[in-house]
Amino acid sequence: MTNKVEVSWKGQMLFESVAPEGSVMIDAAEEVGGQGKGLRPKAMMLSSLAGCSAMDVASLLKKMRAEVDDFKIEVEANLTEEHPKVYDKVHVTYKFFGSDFKKDKIEKSVKLSVERYCGVFEMFRKFSDISHEIVYIEQ
Repeated sequence: MTNKVEVSWKGQMLFESVAPEGSVMIDAAEEVGGQGKGLRPKAMMLSSLAGCSAMDVASLLKKMRAEVDDFKIEVEANLTEEHPKVYDKVHVTYKFFGSDFKKDKIEKSVKLSVERYCGVFEMFRKFSDISHEIVYIEQ
């Protein structure tokens, strides 16, 4: 299976990335000519990581009947100082909101995503030290 995107220049540092499923705008920082009209490429990588795992977790929670009121994923990454600047350390925080959590099922869903299903997580392992944690927020 292959994936394909097409990135088109929209002027200055603004680009549109189009895939069969949709599109997203990419822009640079204002100090290098960006206009703040899109995500920066490295932020898109972190969004891809969070999005991939979020889809796994949402699907698994439904299958396991471990409903939560809401959940969010925060990704924090350390960017190296030298060019090419890469993420060498990445930390993923899974935040679950609700009450009467089925913690065993929630933890299993996260573990399955992190260790088995999320291909983006696996890609990040190739170039960074990646860790994760789960936080429960009672409502």
